Amino acid sequence: MVGVYGLIYMDVVSRAHESYTEAEKYMAWNEHPDYKKKFFEEKFMIDKSKLDDQLSSQKLSEEDYRSKLDALEFDRDYSLGESSLKYAYQWYKDTYELFSPPESKWVKLAREKAPRSLELWKAELRLQKIPFEDYMFE
Repeated sequence: MVGVYGLIYMDVVSRAHESYTEAEKYMAWNEHPDYKKKFFEEKFMIDKSKLDDQLSSQKLSEEDYRSKLDALEFDRDYSLGESSLKYAYQWYKDTYELFSPPESKWVKLAREKAPRSLELWKAELRLQKIPFEDYMFE
């Protein structure tokens, strides 16, 4: 039975670490928007290359290719326009809400960093003149 609890503990801590790492990625993107742009541009080019291959091997019609390419462009542009702070806050919050107990290192760090990311996000919304109420973030 102890072995099972040990495995569960390791799984939850591992998930907390993964979730915290995602939050950190979004915070880095907020501080360095060029990282975010590079990430989504590279993803777009990889996905476009796959579509190009399918078109050249006639696995896709020109119409389907255009439609799928439009969807890729939309996804890239939408992702670039989304608030990195919004996602950072949500990932921090998920880390401490979903993966505790146990109170792992990652949960503690997320609990410490969530308030700051929330305040930065609220400041971003105010700058964009997007109305909100505090209850909307719970």
